[in-house]
Amino acid sequence: MCGIAGWVDWAADLCEQKSSVENMVTALAHRGPDARAIWACRRAILGHCRLAVVDPLGGGQPMVRCVAGKLYVITYNGELYNTPELRNELELRGHVFQTSSDTEVLLCSYIEWGARCLERLNGIYAFAVWDDQRQMLFLARDRLGVKPLFYTQQGSSFLFASELKGLLAHPLVSPVVDREGMAEVLALGPSRTPGHGVFRGIYELLPGCFLQVTPEGRKAVRYWQLISRPHTDSLEQTVENVRQLLEDSIKRQLVSDVPVGTLLSGGLDSSIITAVASRAMQLEGKPALSTFSIEFADDEKYFQADLFQPDADTPWVEQVAGYYQTEHHRVLVNPAELVDALAAAVRARDLPGMADIDASLLLFCRQIKQKVTVALSGECADEVFGGYPWFHRPELSGDTFPWIRGVEEKCRLLVRGLAADLDIAGYIRQRYLETLQQVPRLPGEKEEESRQRELTYLNLQWFMATLLDRKDRMSMASGLEVRVPFCDHRLVEYVWNIPWAWKKLQGREKGLLRRAMADLLPPAVLWRRKSPYPKTHHPAYRQAVRQWLGELLADAGAPLWQIADREAVGRLWHEEVMTGGDMPWFGQLMGKVQLMAYLLQIDFWLKTYRVRLVLD
Repeated sequence: MCGIAGWVDWAADLCEQKSSVENMVTALAHRGPDARAIWACRRAILGHCRLAVVDPLGGGQPMVRCVAGKLYVITYNGELYNTPELRNELELRGHVFQTSSDTEVLLCSYIEWGARCLERLNGIYAFAVWDDQRQMLFLARDRLGVKPLFYTQQGSSFLFASELKGLLAHPLVSPVVDREGMAEVLALGPSRTPGHGVFRGIYELLPGCFLQVTPEGRKAVRYWQLISRPHTDSLEQTVENVRQLLEDSIKRQLVSDVPVGTLLSGGLDSSIITAVASRAMQLEGKPALSTFSIEFADDEKYFQADLFQPDADTPWVEQVAGYYQTEHHRVLVNPAELVDALAAAVRARDLPGMADIDASLLLFCRQIKQKVTVALSGECADEVFGGYPWFHRPELSGDTFPWIRGVEEKCRLLVRGLAADLDIAGYIRQRYLETLQQVPRLPGEKEEESRQRELTYLNLQWFMATLLDRKDRMSMASGLEVRVPFCDHRLVEYVWNIPWAWKKLQGREKGLLRRAMADLLPPAVLWRRKSPYPKTHHPAYRQAVRQWLGELLADAGAPLWQIADREAVGRLWHEEVMTGGDMPWFGQLMGKVQLMAYLLQIDFWLKTYRVRLVLD
């Protein structure tokens, strides 16, 4: 993958102002450590930092093409999985290629079809094209939002970048957070309203949308959305179609000119990807697949099962790795380095995040990068197939975002009156109801089916976006490209309309997926209970977090006390904090220890990013 950035302005001559975009690209250098370049004209500057995955010699960017006297320039972050088909079609239409890169195929697709090219793409992408004849900047983001793209309008200047830090590196952009931005952090965090950039005036291009920027202004257009329709295939056809779509997605995503591996937890999703990838590589006569698992020091001693995390991963990982004879690598994380990485995780995300859940993934990705440059991961299967506990236990979903809990407890930690001023509960409710209004309904659907469609949409739009943010930032902070086969739009579109009763075949979460891939896995792995990405249960981690928070409590000038009440946080610090068994306040893993770590991350973010709060 790569980092992209740019600046357009029709009221200024930008030719001599490349240094500002160079600073933006430098801020994104972790996303593309292999090369860096800038292209500039009077009205536009495009920047790029490259992680070379396909055609390392020929795929440099920004890439420039002149066709029939018309100039086009692209800066692109992503991967196209149907490059050969597109290339063949474009060659039949007269295009002559100078490289074997998907970047050139994407640029020629835009030249040939304009915005309609997006309908033909299978991949993950965020890109910008400067269309010189039309004096237009064209930006687009993939259908499911796997790759990020932020932008801001500052006077006559329009700026964009892969990450918030890229925009904040430009002198026109200030790290100001107003009431709504703070509500995002305190009410919804670590999730984020789709399209919201938290910092004032910064937005993220929504998944499945493109944006045209011209002297007349901006125009956003949605080019893809889910459509609800009756599912007419038989159960047998449905099982076979799911199998074919998923296998095709995994095999396409193995294409690379650099080493590829898989993240393996021993759960259903990562094991399926490992199985298909291993078989495909064996058929091609390639070396054994590299697989990677994360473990926490002394986990066998301290692990505590609960509703969301029923068992530890290690025995399951060993079973799958042995079954497919992969070249397996265990990454061991200890409490000290996990605490140290809490700050690095904030720098990677540019916002307070999922505490040690982010930090451990960052450490994991750093180790994976030492062996491979591309890895496939099982993210998004639970959103697509309905795997989370809240899909199956109504008491966990309620009439709100099912992954957000403990709102009153969090509000009690804020300075007096702030929760009411920001209307924390009302803000959550507003965003929830707004999302429900967007659900593509199917007339005549029964109540349970309709509610499951709502839950699926909520998860795809919100929870999946949070996990994709996390995976992109932590992996790209390590210079690692992670691909997510369950996010193939063809698979998502198909499964969206499958009846709920079929998705939970045999009364099991993701029962349909288990049936479709039954012959690939040992039975015990195939029917293993849902277990999320793991967290540490080591008391040393809890002790280190409490020590750090204790030091913060002793600092009356800490930025956190602009929004949090020291006495209330002190009471939280004095409480006996369970290492397992407490109901998470966010997602499946974030209990009281993670709440304390989240507060630490907020303080670090406010201080390090020099955030100016405007809450009046």
